[in-house]
Amino acid sequence: MFKEHREAIALYGGSFDPPHFGHKSVVQEALKVLDIDRLLIVPTFLNPFKSSAYLTAKARLKLANTFFDFSKKVWVSDFEVAQNRIVATVETVKYFQQKYRVHYLIVGADNLENIEKWKDFEYLNTQITWVIATRKGYALKTDKLRDFRLLNIEVELSSTQIRNQMIKEHSYMSTNEINVESRAERIVTFLDEKKADELEVFNLDEVDYIAKRVVIANAISSKHASALADQLKQFLKPLGEEFLHVDESEDWVVVDLGDILIHLMTSEARQNYSIEEFLAELSAGKFKVQQLTD
Repeated sequence: MFKEHREAIALYGGSFDPPHFGHKSVVQEALKVLDIDRLLIVPTFLNPFKSSAYLTAKARLKLANTFFDFSKKVWVSDFEVAQNRIVATVETVKYFQQKYRVHYLIVGADNLENIEKWKDFEYLNTQITWVIATRKGYALKTDKLRDFRLLNIEVELSSTQIRNQMIKEHSYMSTNEINVESRAERIVTFLDEKKADELEVFNLDEVDYIAKRVVIANAISSKHASALADQLKQFLKPLGEEFLHVDESEDWVVVDLGDILIHLMTSEARQNYSIEEFLAELSAGKFKVQQLTD
């Protein structure tokens, strides 16, 4: 018999929205008690049981790479984020089974309530040993599990608590500390995550215009443009942005944040209106807004 040379690993997936010391405690305890060569952190693109996330997938991946950079045995994988769609846990397990011996799957005790509803649960149940991270207030309902181990975690802090604190902090910073450039970059990053295309930002600090920044993005359709505007509201309002006005037509939506204007347009409308040509000339000083005189 040939010895199996593939590394034995544990997978720890989740939203990590954001990652926090509770997650780090799970990883540290797992490294102590599990006989593995490596532990892989796999942030989701979007949790299959949720409709949205507070932070974008790219932001959560970046934070995870920084936050879990404390052990050479811990790697952060972009597998699910790179798919740009919801990925079922069974798909992730099968992907990593091609290269590693996936011995363990780490989950929080809060997942046990509906774990049998996971896609291909029976397959997962025969392939791996479940590693349950205890959590205060959640019962250990393990009757459905073929094999499991417990990680006794004492940290009570949750992502929800941290998100609430972040909303408070970002709300303050958005009106007092975050400059218009950073806010525009935040908008561009969010729109890019939501599949807007041909993103451009115009800096109008040096000209007399109604806004300091203008963001232009292509939407797939008028329906997509409207959906993007709604998603921007959900994302930006908790961060302190004030929506002064939203104007819609059949092929574009304009969102007015005061010092930032956001144009969401179909490609046909963008070509017809040529608004970026006007803004490019304006920002370059080639065009001046004429003042009306008597």
